[in-house]
Amino acid sequence: MKISVITPVYNAEKYVTQAVESALQFEEVYEVILVEDKSPDNALEVCKQLAKKYDRVKLFQHPDKGNHGAGSTRNLGLEKASGDFIAFLDADDYYLPNRFDAEKELFKDPKVEGIYGALGVHYYSEKAKEQYYQLFKDNLTTVYKKHNPKDVFPGQIGMRGSFGLFSIDCLTIRRDAMIKKLHPFFKTHLRLHQDTEFLFRLSYYLDLYPGILDKAVAIRGVHENNRITDVDLKKVKPATTKLLLWKEINDWAKSENTIPNDVKVHIKRMNRSYEIALAPIPKKWGMIAKYFITDFPSIRSGLYNINFREYLF
Repeated sequence: MKISVITPVYNAEKYVTQAVESALQFEEVYEVILVEDKSPDNALEVCKQLAKKYDRVKLFQHPDKGNHGAGSTRNLGLEKASGDFIAFLDADDYYLPNRFDAEKELFKDPKVEGIYGALGVHYYSEKAKEQYYQLFKDNLTTVYKKHNPKDVFPGQIGMRGSFGLFSIDCLTIRRDAMIKKLHPFFKTHLRLHQDTEFLFRLSYYLDLYPGILDKAVAIRGVHENNRITDVDLKKVKPATTKLLLWKEINDWAKSENTIPNDVKVHIKRMNRSYEIALAPIPKKWGMIAKYFITDFPSIRSGLYNINFREYLF
């Protein structure tokens, strides 16, 4: 196996060395591609030192050396990757020694196009734990049981009940299959949840198989300056960012002729539930009344959605 590990780097000078060295412990890792995204801290210098120290570490920046967000940064990493397999690792996270145990066996079967595993959590400080424990607790981010690849996409979008989640840090993909079947890769206009949108589409087009689900193969590092968690908890209502995500998925589903109609309807209803949740009160009542009459399951979908209930009034 020749695995390219893609790591976007932003505001992670304290953590990127640990991330890189956790990937380099595996002989299967052919290269670690660092893409520095105009960090406000000293991360660029740390990355330069890592590239100088380790032959397998390659450092890139955007052509204008500007800040373009995680989606564009991962896309640049994909463009530069030359391994047969692609894995991702955020700069403040790290791999565990069992990260590629399942991959080494399962990828012997050519029909396996991707493998996902379980993600653990580590709080870098007590302050970080105090800030973000309500979001992550001490739980594994995982899929709760092994599923056939055809069930992964409907499971992720909420059509299979209690399915669970997997993180991009725990995903390994055949590079050729991704290039052949998925276009574009990450949606660059989404500043948040672009990884979730990518995973949704990826699980529709590629056959993804379960790896290790009952224990972590990688760790999410949580600190006071986590960009995504800071937005989720402090600056923007989660329903606002989720609405942008589901609108994107709904637009894609409408344009993809191979998606079954019942799946399209479910996606439309999820998008609609967030629209109702965020509408002004007078408009909200009108939308609820309309859909009670014309499409009651849209309301029912919303009532099962925690953000819908939280921001209903």
